Amino acid sequence: MDLALLRTFVTVHRAGSFTRAAALLGLSQPAVTGQIRALERQLGRPLFLRRARGVTPTTVGDELAHKVAPHLDALVEIAEAGLDDPTTPRTLHLAGPPEFTALRVLPALTPLIAQGLTVRTAFGGTEELFAGMAAGHHDLAITTGRPRGRLLRATPLCDEEHVLVAAPRWAARLGGQAMLRMKGVDALERLPIVEVHECLPFVSRYWTTVFDAKPAAPGTVIAPDLRAVLATVAAGAGLGVLPRYLCMDALDSGEVVALLNPPVPPLRTYFLVVRVGALAHPHLARAHEWLLRAAVDW
Repeated sequence: MDLALLRTFVTVHRAGSFTRAAALLGLSQPAVTGQIRALERQLGRPLFLRRARGVTPTTVGDELAHKVAPHLDALVEIAEAGLDDPTTPRTLHLAGPPEFTALRVLPALTPLIAQGLTVRTAFGGTEELFAGMAAGHHDLAITTGRPRGRLLRATPLCDEEHVLVAAPRWAARLGGQAMLRMKGVDALERLPIVEVHECLPFVSRYWTTVFDAKPAAPGTVIAPDLRAVLATVAAGAGLGVLPRYLCMDALDSGEVVALLNPPVPPLRTYFLVVRVGALAHPHLARAHEWLLRAAVDW
């Protein structure tokens, strides 16, 4: 049986789509379709059911994938073993949210970069990153959601605590945390809101988790970068909800103040996402493992 046909079959099985598999393999969609049909003719059984959106493996297709995929991954690993020389330049195509990638992920990879790893970085939201991973544009992605389907595998990386912050003058006007706990969300209704998007994703999540309510007012300042939100809040433009890692220094210096410290703060989980089988490449496996170890301290 032709290994090239099996490789195409496993890629389609994981991608759930001839189109996505073609992008990953660097082939045209008709070429992928032709290879799958050739394999089906050799086996005398259908391997996929065609749907309006993508394909679904038949029972025979699932059984074949479970049998051959580990062996194909092992062959890739053997082929890549000779490239596991620290003097051989290898490129990691990394993607994630701009702030977390800049402040956490890239600094953590510095030791590997010193050993010869080269890095190309892209920024984007979760769905955009999933699409880029599926199309083969990225090797590793950091996302705030789990991918669907068989193509991508996600490992929890770390949890991010969210903090309600404002400049000291706003905190003084509110009367401190004790007054805010007594008055509740009503005390915040007239404060300007600084956010990354019109839908107020951070503030809405905080309000729902802590106050069991929704924000009553729209955002006053919208800046699509959390670092810009922090700078604007520190300048006194209003309140914001920020990851603790990002505003920790500003909290320590007194530039901003935590308006509330709830017993159970809102959390958001980051995931480290990789295409199934990609960790057979040693430089990707090393970066993946390195980030998981670094995240223990995050």
